[in-house]
Amino acid sequence: MHVPDGFINAPVSAVTGVVAAGAVAVSLKGARRELNERTAPLAGLVAAFIFAVQMLNFPVAAGTSGHLLGGALAAILVGPYTGVLCISVVLLMQGILFADGGLTALGVNVLDMGVVTTVVAYALFRGLLGVLPRTRRSVTAASFVAALVSVPAAACAFTLIYWIGGTTDIPIGKVFTAMVGVHVLIGLGEALITALTVGAVVAVRPDLVHGAQGLAAPLKLRVDGELVDAPAPEREREPAPAAHRPTRGLWITGLVTALVLAGFVSFYASANPDGLEKVATDKGIDKEAKEHAAKDSPLADYGVKDVSNARLSGGLAGVIGVGATLVAGSGAFYVVSRRRRTQDEAGTRTEEKV
Repeated sequence: MHVPDGFINAPVSAVTGVVAAGAVAVSLKGARRELNERTAPLAGLVAAFIFAVQMLNFPVAAGTSGHLLGGALAAILVGPYTGVLCISVVLLMQGILFADGGLTALGVNVLDMGVVTTVVAYALFRGLLGVLPRTRRSVTAASFVAALVSVPAAACAFTLIYWIGGTTDIPIGKVFTAMVGVHVLIGLGEALITALTVGAVVAVRPDLVHGAQGLAAPLKLRVDGELVDAPAPEREREPAPAAHRPTRGLWITGLVTALVLAGFVSFYASANPDGLEKVATDKGIDKEAKEHAAKDSPLADYGVKDVSNARLSGGLAGVIGVGATLVAGSGAFYVVSRRRRTQDEAGTRTEEKV
């Protein structure tokens, strides 16, 4: 659903850019509460993994494909504020290096694919966990539903933005019907990918999944007519602190998976246009589309310039993209986590003086 240059007029693109920048600023502040020096590299890995999976277009209907948006996955794994930042990093790398998603439309894409999907998915996810049993299966099920709803929600958001600032005169009802219809189908793929990924991580390291914090509700016993917390079994009374458990194994596994997906599996992705591209072509939304400012990038269209072998070219581009996203994301998140640590230390020194 990467919106190219020319779909949305300049004034509305500028306004969405300002709104998106504000959302990123709020997310930077909020991410300080979600990140620390241990989880910052994992957040960078989430961004790199989402970049890789977005290269895997899957068929959803005749002549149409879809790909992961990733807002739900990022929010559940690393938190909603950090999730917005993850998607923003991915979109920035795609726009600058791969000419995917217009640069003047970057604000539209961050707002649509990053903010809307993350907010809708995480709000629904938390709502579902509030009524479901607090189990790992509930986290996976809630992830599925949240991801499913987040995609047509993003389609609705695009339709609204297009209604306000579209550059072509197309009946908005037709745009809405087409966009929501195809993105409900894409949402099923998004939901499956999200649920499988969240379920896999929760199964091995629930302590690293933001949405699974406090997963196990304490067992209750009725004593003299009142419910009280049951004592933990002897072997569970002194668990190893989660903060001390190594994350290297999960990090390496995730990185290898991302590299394999982007460097090899992506070659077998569907070549059909994605949902927005298909609707734009069928309805005439793309009449005013502009050439991408980064069209001459050596990595434009997810291929390495001057490498004639298509499989090798695409694979190398994918690997480079994963690496660039990992470095950019991990660096940004490390800075955010360091700032939190600095603030915590300053607060501690103030308390000691008092």
